[in-house]
Amino acid sequence: MNIDLHIHTTASDGRFSPTEIVARAAELGMTAIAITDHDSVEGIAMALEEARKFPGLLVIPGVEMGADVSPDEMHILGYFIDHHSAELSTKLNLLRDSRTSRGKQMLSKLDALGIRVPWEYVAKIAGEASIGRPHIAQALVEYGHVSSINEAFERYIDDGGPAFVEREKLSPVETIELITKTGGLAVLAHPAKMMGLDTIIPNLKKAGLIGMEVYYKDYTSETIARLREVARRYGLIPCGGSDYHGFEGDGTRIGQTDVPQKTIDQLVALRKQRLAGKTP
Repeated sequence: MNIDLHIHTTASDGRFSPTEIVARAAELGMTAIAITDHDSVEGIAMALEEARKFPGLLVIPGVEMGADVSPDEMHILGYFIDHHSAELSTKLNLLRDSRTSRGKQMLSKLDALGIRVPWEYVAKIAGEASIGRPHIAQALVEYGHVSSINEAFERYIDDGGPAFVEREKLSPVETIELITKTGGLAVLAHPAKMMGLDTIIPNLKKAGLIGMEVYYKDYTSETIARLREVARRYGLIPCGGSDYHGFEGDGTRIGQTDVPQKTIDQLVALRKQRLAGKTP
């Protein structure tokens, strides 16, 4: 419960600032967290600055990127990324712009369904962050169209829903290569529902994948055991996190996973090896 490697902030579609997240993690006695905003590294500097107040807390600079596996989407996490990389920032800016366009199209679809939510209201919820589906979901709740964030996704904006809209994405291999090129360690996010992992993972490993989420907010012990075996089979570091966005009405909390200390030890060791030029 002391490690959470999948947390979002107001730099993307979370409700709490990077500073608030770090302070809350320290208050909870966490030993390691990763800031993994969607297509954004804008909150990392603030998080690392706040982390200087808490020497017992390791804050890992990260990102979460959605990769195109049409008609679906695969999410890739990047840990220890170089958040100063101009190449990474340029690509992330393009991907964030596509989120704005998608958000407006989703509201148009909702409007066609007789569900009115003003764009200005969604933008207000998002603040300075890149607009994402959780912001639209929150607006749907506050306008009384649904009773919860989960209901908003399930009825309207989840993948394949009546108001869902695709957005621009890189391929999984391109995503992993970008993360690796900019100093990061690429990890496959929430893979439990993916079909054909034994076909997918070997290709991703060739591109640079080093880990996969085994521990996740709502995974059963059976699912964790299955994914742990997959990770062992392919030599991947078993990672995990809560995928926390701050919308606690859905039951998610920081640290809602049992990620072992060994995971952090392996990630830190691999990072050091790469910095020393001892690992491809």
